[in-house]
Amino acid sequence: MSNAYEIATLAGGCFWCLEAVFDEIKGINSVESGYSNGHVPNPSYQAVCNGDTGHAEAVRITFDPSIISFRDLLNVFFAIHDPTTLNRQGGDVGTQYRSAIFYHSPEQKEVAKNLISELNAQRIWNSPIVTEVTALDQFYIAENYHQEYFAHNQFQPYCQAVVAPKVAKFRKHFLELLKK
Repeated sequence: MSNAYEIATLAGGCFWCLEAVFDEIKGINSVESGYSNGHVPNPSYQAVCNGDTGHAEAVRITFDPSIISFRDLLNVFFAIHDPTTLNRQGGDVGTQYRSAIFYHSPEQKEVAKNLISELNAQRIWNSPIVTEVTALDQFYIAENYHQEYFAHNQFQPYCQAVVAPKVAKFRKHFLELLKK
């Protein structure tokens, strides 16, 4: 991997939604679904879903900062999920669905904290942002069937009801970021 790439790790509810959106952004080399910052090594999807491991469903994004900035990634992140609900996204409830930015550097931490302050000041949402900003402790790649889940299961009911609308919202509001 080139030194030109950086890594961002984000959690905003179901990782299928985040992966489906970030896969479409220019400057992104790869998006992997997985589990971040829990207390059980190599957790299974079932254990994470049960809420017993402390992990968040997250995506690890490898991106080229000369094409898309970390701040721009965060702007998309905040637009496609509700950062004001603690441990919940829609019908998905539990700490595994928390909103979190797992930073990889002091610079990422600063960008995240500053953007959250700006967004809160703009009062875009009726409640303050509760997104956790914490150092990445660990990331475990999820089982193979979770990778590119939306791309392989677009007609599955959850994908139709939850993932597809988020992808459509992203495309509508961030047309300039779409891969050609």
